[in-house]
Amino acid sequence: MKKLLLSIALFLFIIPMTTIASDEASPETLFVFLTSADAETQMMALILATQTMNQDVSVRILLCGEAGNLALKESESPAFKPADRSPKQLLISLIERGAQTEVCGIFLPNRPHLSQADLLENVGTARPPEVATFMRQENIRLFSF
Repeated sequence: MKKLLLSIALFLFIIPMTTIASDEASPETLFVFLTSADAETQMMALILATQTMNQDVSVRILLCGEAGNLALKESESPAFKPADRSPKQLLISLIERGAQTEVCGIFLPNRPHLSQADLLENVGTARPPEVATFMRQENIRLFSF
């Protein structure tokens, strides 16, 4: 059942992305909203974000809840086959390639033992009014896991 759902999700994702890649008149952005604590789900979301970026589409990532832990310097995540890479490694690679990455605005305030200094380099804290404005733009595709 998981394979069927994944196949459907990939099909529904790949078709619109083909259109995006070929439409040079209006730049598109994929907005990945990741909340899942499940490492395999995180991995798939970040694989698709990577593939989207490989198609010259900009990517913005918002990490909330348990997924916010990926943005912590001291966090670890398991590696997955066939690439033997982890969600954290993919996230770092996306950040290095220019993906705007943020934790939810309520992530750090609700973890008093953490601060901005605990986040990976180039990971910010989202401001809800700005994110809401960003999401309303016509050229934004929302992808939630």
